[in-house]
Amino acid sequence: MKKIVVLTGAGISAESGINTFRDSDGLWEGHDVMQVATPEGFAANPELVLEFYNQRRKQLLEVLPNEAHYNLVQLEKDFQVEIITQNVDDLHERAGSKNTIHLHGELLKVRSSMNEHEVLTWKKDLVLGDVCEKGSQLRPHIVWFGEMVPMLDKAIEITQTADILVVIGTSMQVYPAASLVNYIKPTTPIYFIDPKPSISKNDFNHLTIIKDVASSGTRKFLKMVSQI
Repeated sequence: MKKIVVLTGAGISAESGINTFRDSDGLWEGHDVMQVATPEGFAANPELVLEFYNQRRKQLLEVLPNEAHYNLVQLEKDFQVEIITQNVDDLHERAGSKNTIHLHGELLKVRSSMNEHEVLTWKKDLVLGDVCEKGSQLRPHIVWFGEMVPMLDKAIEITQTADILVVIGTSMQVYPAASLVNYIKPTTPIYFIDPKPSISKNDFNHLTIIKDVASSGTRKFLKMVSQI
């Protein structure tokens, strides 16, 4: 059974009603990224950071997976599918995808501020005074700017085994996630699904660009891949 590796970004969740964190002016939901997505920001104003993610968590719990998420589940009937997502939502899992890793963390989890391996499922507000068993303040289980990406090595291993690589709803501008495409075998075909593609056919060998939003783009890809 051939393996399809799927790299997803904010564009796949946009149709579910999830705002992309970063606006066109560079602000994250009206906040400077340094205030709400760095360890320094958390140290300076933890209440602001916790409330920022509380609002994102509430929004996530109000939305549902969209057609694109379900189309990827359909692929599992005929292919081995592994999803590497830059998104911190759980919409892939809710749709039924069995193999998903999150490069940038998960919004519905929190972890000890002293021990990154102590992770808890969390669906309510997180406030100052919420601590782990050893008394350390809990923080969002999100990879902030300036922090290591702990799942990167695993993502590289998965990408290296791809028979087909599908990139959906990501600008390929955020590193290190954007570097994953460099780890595929030279003969591996790439399908790039985005309404405003940031790459061209000259950038990669064996590249097919599907200029479309995630839902209808994945529908087109399903038809293409059924002929492989």
